[in-house]
Amino acid sequence: MNIATGLKLGLPLLMAAGLWGVNALSADAPVATPAKAVQSPRAAPVQKIAAPVEPGGVAATAADNNPLVVKRILPITGPFRHGDYVWDDKGVPAGPIVITVDLAAQTLSVFRGGYEIGAAVILYGADNMMTPLGTFPITQKDADHWSNLYDAPMPYMLRLTDDGVAIHGSDVELGSATHGCIGVPTKFAALLFAQAKLGDRVIVTNGKMMDTGGLKPAA
Repeated sequence: MNIATGLKLGLPLLMAAGLWGVNALSADAPVATPAKAVQSPRAAPVQKIAAPVEPGGVAATAADNNPLVVKRILPITGPFRHGDYVWDDKGVPAGPIVITVDLAAQTLSVFRGGYEIGAAVILYGADNMMTPLGTFPITQKDADHWSNLYDAPMPYMLRLTDDGVAIHGSDVELGSATHGCIGVPTKFAALLFAQAKLGDRVIVTNGKMMDTGGLKPAA
């Protein structure tokens, strides 16, 4: 669950095809609007109709000494709406995961051995509480985390920064934002929590996406 931020992203977000023929790189209660926008399949980058997160303060880049090489992406042919996710790890060998988040595309992907095994539409920090960009290790896991700061549950929490930015289960709804965390559907968060280990990498970008082979700017 989340805590109300009191912040809205303003206009609805349109997800055009491309989150994933191309792949996305990579805490708080939402402020929901009653309308549910239907988004298109992920075949082109999502357009976020709100002020973009600026690239300042990047902690690290995805081009590190252990780059992610994408071998397979999950096919998503229908609409990918707020609250939607996919998960399919059948036949994928066990091993460490890499999580990629693209704020511009509002998507998170989970890769194991270069194979995408999960993807979800996300919430992220509003303009005055931006989600930081960079590469972060998971430093803490807590399936039943309770935020002392916001007095609210944050299920299946994966901590990324010392000041509390984390991935956790949320009510992912159109028009919502967070205090900087990355909110994913709670059922998806449980699947991700079961796979993630301390030290696994989370790559957060704003407009860079993964294609088979590696990182590239969104078209």
